[in-house]
Amino acid sequence: MTELQAATSNDLPSETPAPGAGRRRAWIAFALIAVALGFLVFRGLGDAAVYFLTADEAVAQREALGDRRFRVEGLVVAGTVSRTDSGVSFRIREGGATVEVDHQGDPPELFQPGIPVVLEGHWQGRRFASDRILVRHTEEYRAENPERVERYEGVGADTQPR
Repeated sequence: MTELQAATSNDLPSETPAPGAGRRRAWIAFALIAVALGFLVFRGLGDAAVYFLTADEAVAQREALGDRRFRVEGLVVAGTVSRTDSGVSFRIREGGATVEVDHQGDPPELFQPGIPVVLEGHWQGRRFASDRILVRHTEEYRAENPERVERYEGVGADTQPR
């Protein structure tokens, strides 16, 4: 080692971190990670949440809902079901409100006039654009939702639910 190298390496002040600096950095890193995870969870849950409304609630909240995805429940009105090039169009009714529906894709086998359905989609103008139809007729659904089943039992296809 030359004199210059020895003098240079020995004359440099040693950089020792201030007491607690490592702990402070760890807390800052932890806080940043926690904030980032909190944001992702909040944002993910907000985007993934699909609101469930009855047809009359959906009509009343149409402006506030905008084009946000949600689920709407209602009774398929008889005489309104017709095939389209991309699926089926029909009306549902609940609580005195009627909703025009354009569904993309084939409806499930149990889909027919006079039955309650849950549709997933969004408002497109004054029509509901659906891409998923849920038809629930299992005994499990009846046991879990007796008030909804009772509301539709005995209801004719041309009448409103009780």
